[in-house]
Amino acid sequence: MIKTSQMTKQKTRTREIQQILNARYPDVKTQLTHKNPFQLLVATILSAQCTDRQVNAVTGPLFKKFKKPEDFAEADLQTLESLIRPTGFYKNKAKHIKNCANAIVKRFDGHVPATLEELVSLPGVGRKTANVVLGAAYGIPGMVVDTHVARISRRLDLTRSKNPEKIERDLMKIIPEQDWNDFSLRLIFFGRQICKARKPDCGNCFLEHLCYWQDKQKIEA
Repeated sequence: MIKTSQMTKQKTRTREIQQILNARYPDVKTQLTHKNPFQLLVATILSAQCTDRQVNAVTGPLFKKFKKPEDFAEADLQTLESLIRPTGFYKNKAKHIKNCANAIVKRFDGHVPATLEELVSLPGVGRKTANVVLGAAYGIPGMVVDTHVARISRRLDLTRSKNPEKIERDLMKIIPEQDWNDFSLRLIFFGRQICKARKPDCGNCFLEHLCYWQDKQKIEA
């Protein structure tokens, strides 16, 4: 009985969090500029440890030079590295993008697959990247767990885990499937503006009354 009561309370609280986030961020979509699923895939790989603004500044010239997966698969690695250098970790990212493009050409006839299992089989593509592509490019529900989502979902006690895949499963249990994509995006926007890693702006936080952390100065990022 206690367990059922706790579950009901958690669902009610989660709905309130959703309603507030929906009101604050009514229209959400990925900030990564793209024209097709492959461009989004490349941009998402580049976004690791990099701002969306910087990625967009890089992908403009990049997508003018390399237009298709075939172009990236055949690209000179040093040329690719020089074009994506401002995004950081450019050597690894260049290898991932080139190998990913090659796999798409050889295994999927040049088309970005539309299932989580196939996407994560591509070089350099993890669950976060796969869910971004599924949601933004194909409209398929997926819970994107980046550093913002992981941090905030713990601070709001929506999960106790630090493991991204476990966090993803925990959130999928309490958020309606049709809301997975938008909910994760709203948490990302919220994390960038208010609930920052090192210094959350608790004084201006519209979710402060729902936050379970008592000592905000010692919140673990």
